[in-house]
Amino acid sequence: MTVAEHDIVASRDPYRFGDGPEPVLKVGTLGWSLSDLKDPEVRRLWEQGRYEIVNGVLVAMPPAYFRGGRVVVRLQAVLNAYFDTQQTPNDAAVEVEIAVAPKRVVRADCAVVAGQDLARFQSLKFDPPDTDWSDHTLTLPPTIVIESVSKGHEDHDRVTKRAWYAEFGIPHYWVVDGVGRTLECLRLAGAAYVVDAVGHGDDVISPTAFPDLQIDLKRLWNSRSLK
Repeated sequence: MTVAEHDIVASRDPYRFGDGPEPVLKVGTLGWSLSDLKDPEVRRLWEQGRYEIVNGVLVAMPPAYFRGGRVVVRLQAVLNAYFDTQQTPNDAAVEVEIAVAPKRVVRADCAVVAGQDLARFQSLKFDPPDTDWSDHTLTLPPTIVIESVSKGHEDHDRVTKRAWYAEFGIPHYWVVDGVGRTLECLRLAGAAYVVDAVGHGDDVISPTAFPDLQIDLKRLWNSRSLK
């Protein structure tokens, strides 16, 4: 190790980054917030893993399995088609980083931004000026967040994130379970979510918040066949 490298290691916080020659993000450490992600080195390490900041604690998320990702992508396609039919401007992406509070940076399976919400995002200004809202952590509530329930992390999706998303003011939170074959569409009413629509198996559901939207659940679950 050169003198310069030794100085870099010596100046690094070993609690959060280890004391080896190369920095690592140490899961379970305290003191993390959105401001840390503005450091290019922290951002580089962050993007190598599936991390969240939960009340200031760095946590690693479980791997995204194909089944869970599949139902989210199909549900996103249904919503994009619906908003296009309604001639409502919209945009959507999977694996979206959302800062619901300074010490809570979560990774949503999907976020949909539509209508006036999209206009609000597009009005944001950033430094460097050649980037826009889609290049950064979301700091405004998207229109809809979709979470695919992860095995062993059900409470994180159904309880913890539900409370955080409500507090942040996300109007619609949808929880899809590809194993249990259920979809629960929640709508923000005051400070908490209420059930707007829920379905299971081959049900067709119609969330009242989106007129004329019908979701045929059986199209979400099964692998596509050429037969």
